[in-house]
Amino acid sequence: MTTAAAYRQKAEGLAGGMPPLLAEAEHLAQAVMLGFHGRRRGGMGDEFWQYRPARSGDPRRLIDWRRSGRSDTHFVQEKEWQAAQSVFLWVDEAQSMDFTGDPARATKAERGKLLALAIAVLLIRGGERVALAALGTPPRASQLQLLRIAERFAGRPEAPDYGAPVLRNLAPQSRALFVSDFLGDPAPLEAQLAQAADRGVRGVLCQVLDPAEEAFPFDGRTIFESMGGTLRHETLKAGDLKGRYLDRLAQRKARLADLARAVGWQYHCHHTGQPAQSALLYLYGALERRR
Repeated sequence: MTTAAAYRQKAEGLAGGMPPLLAEAEHLAQAVMLGFHGRRRGGMGDEFWQYRPARSGDPRRLIDWRRSGRSDTHFVQEKEWQAAQSVFLWVDEAQSMDFTGDPARATKAERGKLLALAIAVLLIRGGERVALAALGTPPRASQLQLLRIAERFAGRPEAPDYGAPVLRNLAPQSRALFVSDFLGDPAPLEAQLAQAADRGVRGVLCQVLDPAEEAFPFDGRTIFESMGGTLRHETLKAGDLKGRYLDRLAQRKARLADLARAVGWQYHCHHTGQPAQSALLYLYGALERRR
């Protein structure tokens, strides 16, 4: 069997195992692409983008004399930016992400995976290379890479109550997206962000929360238990905990925003009760933003 035929067979096998999420991600990405018009910005490349007036310091060889001859101003041709970037994705697979406050609403894990896969679709269509941390493979720009990511998201790996990002072999000057509820110990996240900053990596922290985690709609006798069952707390007056809980949640969100700001990243909080498209628009714009 030829290499091409082998890849095709593997791709078809992967596609057959995970069509729903990938189809949903493709649909979501398509809706967002209508609001963007490609990666139109100046930089290294071969395709003409636009003329701009020459500035002090522009080399004489860059001046377009034919265009400049039609006016009293010297003009320079700008080329469309075409340097492919590597984008690393980490999506929290911990059990805390399986929470939803309403059976009719997506879990945090479902929404996080959808956003990450849709981002991968958009980036790969834009010529970028994408890698999923859980796969441990190099960044690639192909439909097969999307299928690999979708297959991974279809699995149910053993996981602790709360997750922490672990990305090895981050390419210098690349970009990254971390998707999690970020409700566990923040120390591992701080360490990973410090390593990323040392390599010049920029990115986005996307915190995914359920509306119930924001509103704390509990009162009277309530048993609080982690999704993995390792943490448990029973109270007869849940309403008395609301103020302290909301204060701690606000502190956690502020800390995440401060951490992101300190290393040149962006922070975004998304609720599963909100449309996924709004979060995807933000994430795509943040990842595509020129540094």
